[in-house]
Amino acid sequence: MGTFAPIVLYWVYAGGYQLILHRWPLERYRLHTRAEEEEKNLVSLPTVVRGVLLQQLVQAIVAMVLFMLDLSNPIIHDCLQVTSDSSVTVVQPPIIVQIFQFLIAMLVMDSWQYFVHRYMHQNKFLYRHIHSQHHRLIVPYAIGALYNHPLEGLLLDTLGGAISFLVSGMTPRTAVFFFSFAVLKTVDDHCGLWLPYNIFQHLFRNNTAYHDIHHQLQGTKYNYSQPFFSIWDRILGTHMPYNLVSRKEGGFEARPSRD
Repeated sequence: MGTFAPIVLYWVYAGGYQLILHRWPLERYRLHTRAEEEEKNLVSLPTVVRGVLLQQLVQAIVAMVLFMLDLSNPIIHDCLQVTSDSSVTVVQPPIIVQIFQFLIAMLVMDSWQYFVHRYMHQNKFLYRHIHSQHHRLIVPYAIGALYNHPLEGLLLDTLGGAISFLVSGMTPRTAVFFFSFAVLKTVDDHCGLWLPYNIFQHLFRNNTAYHDIHHQLQGTKYNYSQPFFSIWDRILGTHMPYNLVSRKEGGFEARPSRD
């Protein structure tokens, strides 16, 4: 059942955001007005939901296969323990090891997603026929965080997650916590709200406003990094800073800045 925990968490967390997104007083924390969302987005909410469910079905199948096959991983194999009833369990490594595995998985996932994501923008065929599906949500919202073309979902998210899992050597149980954390961060980056006490938005420079810039027309060639750090953007010159400007009608606007 742990395989489905990140999927359940996605709908609980994103669904919660979706329910409060149009509620006062949170209107004053929106990065875009409700009118902008309705006018600019090129895809309906039901279509987004169907697209996300399709991607999560593929992710669940890949995860179950990986968890079953990865007992041959030497790191995990050393953690196997045969109990008195001859069943095999995986012993969790020390917490410090799991923290290290988390960091490795975060860096691997960020690296994979940066270069694949950037190439999908630079290759006109891939952008037109695949990646542009995600950018139909010009004004991002939480449930649309995983709204992608099925091929992009497989290459960018599912394969990237599988590589992170295998390279880090984490156990399936640790992986459930890691992917749950990644889901929360990804949903938060698309939530469309800048909240005063949001820990993700204040601990990570790669946050809701940072990714919102990427969805704007003037920012589509910048801020490719996701979901955790902005390291590759800064190293390779695709980093676009932003200013948060208060709107007279309430809420904030993330404006690109080249300062």
